[in-house]
Amino acid sequence: DRDTDKKRIEELLEENMVLEIAQKQSMNESAHLGWELEQLSRSTDLADSEKSFVFELNECASSRILKLEKDNQSLQNTIQELRDASLTSRESSLKFVELEKENQQLSKKIEKLQNQIEKEKQSNQDLETLSEELIKDKERLQVIMESLKADTDRQIKDLKQENDHL
Repeated sequence: DRDTDKKRIEELLEENMVLEIAQKQSMNESAHLGWELEQLSRSTDLADSEKSFVFELNECASSRILKLEKDNQSLQNTIQELRDASLTSRESSLKFVELEKENQQLSKKIEKLQNQIEKEKQSNQDLETLSEELIKDKERLQVIMESLKADTDRQIKDLKQENDHL
């Protein structure tokens, strides 16, 4: 009986050592997961700053679009004035040709401005899409972090219970 008890005690001691090693590994994993959580929260802080940056870019792009639209309207008014002037003052065909050239140049500028407006709008939409994707990524990472934390807590609890039981 004593030999059996000694063997059993040795087995339990060995099993206890294995459990202690597993607990240390679990604690190391927990520390690593904590570090990962910290890294993820830092990355979400970066995502928040990127989101802020995106909103600033959107505001900047919007103000630029408004400025380009005002310039466009001003150029259209100038074109209309030139057309009116060309109709009322047919004094010389040379002046008419010059006005027509200027009209064409202004039309090209308007077209360029309209292209710029379209590009700005597309850029604005791209930034909004990027912002939405970043927000979705942040939410997904938060869900993963919560899941990892719950798993870690559960593992720690199980190991403590098992250790207490032993």
